[in-house]
Formats: sequence, C-alpha cells, structure tokens
Amino acid sequence: MSEPYLGALPRPTPETLPFWEGARQYRLMLPWCTACDRPHFYPRAFCPFCLSDALEWRQASGRGRLHTYAINHRPAKGFTAPYVIAVIELDEGPRMLSNLITPGEPRPEDLRIDMPVEVMFDNVTETVTLPKFRPLA
Repeated sequence: MSEPYLGALPRPTPETLPFWEGARQYRLMLPWCTACDRPHFYPRAFCPFCLSDALEWRQASGRGRLHTYAINHRPAKGFTAPYVIAVIELDEGPRMLSNLITPGEPRPEDLRIDMPVEVMFDNVTETVTLPKFRPLA
C-alpha cells in the first residue's frame, strides 16, 4: 500500500461479507451449496444451480486459469494504465472477474488463454483487501 488507493471500494452486503472477511485474512472464500455440492460466484443468498439456501463458505485453492482478458489502456479512476481486467476460471469451477498482475507492462504476447494463475491479495486500505491474480511461475 505505497500510494493511496483511489479506486472504488466494495460495500459488503450480508451475502458478500464472508468473501471480504476472508480476503482480509488472505483466503479466497467461495459460497458452496451443501444440497448439490457445488460452489458458485458471485455470492448470493441461494444456489444458482438448484436454488437451495443451504450454503456454507469454504476456502478455495486460489488457483485457476485465465479464461479471457482485456488490457485496459484508458484507466478508470484510481488505476494506472495499462492494466489487465481478467476473467479467472477457478479450479473449483466458478469464474471470477478480477485483475491479472503481470511483471512489467502487460503485453498480449505474454498472456495466453488457459494459462495457470494464482490468487494474491492487495491491501488497498487498512480495512479492504482485494483478491487479484498473477501468472503461476
């Protein structure tokens, strides 16, 4: 946290609070349906597969694959361009929108669909930690 974070900050809801609390502890948490035994993302009060409300939170592996991405050259407020907006397909199955952090400036020739990635955590304020991803070595 070297520069002040100027981007939008999450506003946890009852459904998302365990996700954000997990991130503060450097744990990637997913809601898991105990009725159909499937994880999902984004957090919500019911399972999108079977509509059960029998949910519990479980820690994910933090590993996945790059499903798709865009290199943004026109920064949103609080960001320095260029940066990678990525959809990560987690090993557990759900897909998650995040940022992909690369060493140096991101270039298409350094990124490939299906490349393995792992979660990392960015403490953007004293109370907010954002999960981001980086290529696996």
